[in-house]
Amino acid sequence: MEGWIHKTAIAALVLLASAGTASAADWRSTVTRLIAAQHSYPRSAQIRGDEGTAKVRISVDAGGTITGVELVEPTGSQILDREAVRIPKKIGTVPPPPDGPTKLVIPIAWKLT
Repeated sequence: MEGWIHKTAIAALVLLASAGTASAADWRSTVTRLIAAQHSYPRSAQIRGDEGTAKVRISVDAGGTITGVELVEPTGSQILDREAVRIPKKIGTVPPPPDGPTKLVIPIAWKLT
């Protein structure tokens, strides 16, 4: 058991160290994946046939807390636009940005199949 704890601690330190050296592009990709993992299609928008791509600007402090979310390009659907703003707020925190506090614009798309 003690060896397992030691290996886990080393793995955690490696992750922390690599997080500090991650490139801005890697960080943006990670944040985009975190948002995509929380993506959902509101049932009311599906019923209405609403589709579109919203762009949201998220503000992230040096510690990774999402401090603001702003809709910068709406979909044309109030339901989808509300969902686009809600998703980053629901996440709340992301890995700390490598270059300190930052803002990032992320597209969030809904398409009926």
